[in-house]
Amino acid sequence: MRRFFRSLTAALFLLGAPVLTAVPALAQDALAAAKTAGQIGERPDGLVGAVAGAPPLVETLVAEVNAQRLARYKEIAKSNGTALDKVQAVAGQQLVERTPAGQFVMTPAGQWQRK
Repeated sequence: MRRFFRSLTAALFLLGAPVLTAVPALAQDALAAAKTAGQIGERPDGLVGAVAGAPPLVETLVAEVNAQRLARYKEIAKSNGTALDKVQAVAGQQLVERTPAGQFVMTPAGQWQRK
């Protein structure tokens, strides 16, 4: 099982990690700004979420980023013959680990916390 996750991690890296490269440049800039402002955080499932109190416009950005990420995760899962949820779990772990101190991440229990 450990070998499977290592190969899946390598596949994520080789096939497009960081995942954010799939998101258009303007959305990347907006995502980075929203993360820095504490409005968006990384989730353990490889998606982003709006932090409580974020302006309504943030939800549009979250939906756009998550649609792009899910499309990429599906490609990776298909090309590696693995389940989508496993790809999301590996990507989520990597994205949470790469999140800079001071930005929000979601705990496995579903709570937002500053890293």
